[in-house]
Amino acid sequence: MQLEKYLKDETSYLLDHVCGTIPKDKINLPGPDFTDRIMASSDRSNRVLGSLQQIFDHGRLSGTGYLSLLPVDQGVEHSAGASFAPNPEYFDPENIVKLAIEGGCNAVASTLGVLGAVSRKYAHKIPFLVKLNHNELLTYPNTFDQIYFAQVEQAWDMGAVAIGATIYFGSPESDRQIMETSKAFRRAHELGMATVLWCYLRNDAFKKDKDYSVSADLTGQANHLGVTIEADIIKQKQPTNNGGFLAFDNFGKTNELVYSKLTTDHPIDLTRYQVANCYMGRAGLINSGGASGKDDFVGAARTAVINKRAGGMGLISGRKAFQRPMKEGVKLLHLIQDVYLDESITIA
Repeated sequence: MQLEKYLKDETSYLLDHVCGTIPKDKINLPGPDFTDRIMASSDRSNRVLGSLQQIFDHGRLSGTGYLSLLPVDQGVEHSAGASFAPNPEYFDPENIVKLAIEGGCNAVASTLGVLGAVSRKYAHKIPFLVKLNHNELLTYPNTFDQIYFAQVEQAWDMGAVAIGATIYFGSPESDRQIMETSKAFRRAHELGMATVLWCYLRNDAFKKDKDYSVSADLTGQANHLGVTIEADIIKQKQPTNNGGFLAFDNFGKTNELVYSKLTTDHPIDLTRYQVANCYMGRAGLINSGGASGKDDFVGAARTAVINKRAGGMGLISGRKAFQRPMKEGVKLLHLIQDVYLDESITIA
């Protein structure tokens, strides 16, 4: 693929970088045998392993060990009007699933209502990932808290192979969210479903001279908390800076080696630190595709290259895909997948 078209003056910076922090041979890298090589030694049941393998075996990335997921829970998270007004056809849940299928995704992630509305027609055609908790924006003034809209058993009943949840680490409500989600993940594993955790940082104080909610050290620790409750896959925003633990007085604990040895300011090195905190890749790191803007194809290609070269497992991209005509959305998803299919793009 002609990545120079998208990476432009960052082409060599991203494609030729050699990671001198955490060597790639220390990372449990994605691959066709990931379930056998990594997950089979865990306490996950045969049914959970089978559910994970269903996800790995679907879509254009089937057999690679990489993932391309379509998440459309923004109708609750960001309001339906804000999410779907640019392309009203996605008010209809069937078009969401069609986009995931046409886009060659490994799975489609959405709400209980969206996936339940079309489950009998599509649950056997593409793996379903039901997002169980959400932040709603009708409380006035707006509050920011993840609350459960659905139960694990409802996802299992509709034939889903995985559940997803969000924890707002750093928020006043995070203790409750950790306990609730830990119980949900345990129940999902009992029923044979895989678990995906959106490990987001949420606290207005994190936005100081820069937005430390996307710093490598803080997001890395959020990932580490996520795998502690046995998330099989971690979804995290790609880091754009570092030093969150250093920016605030009397906050947490860190070590100067995190900044002098384990990270640099290169985005691939920052993202590798996120991978390291996912038990050195034993839980796959998928990065968020982010909001839609004027350079979505550039942003998607860049994010995918950084994730792959850092040792991540893939991308979960929603708004960049569904806030445009379906044909363009499919093209964007295929662009992301092409990065993971391109063997010349190696691990840094």
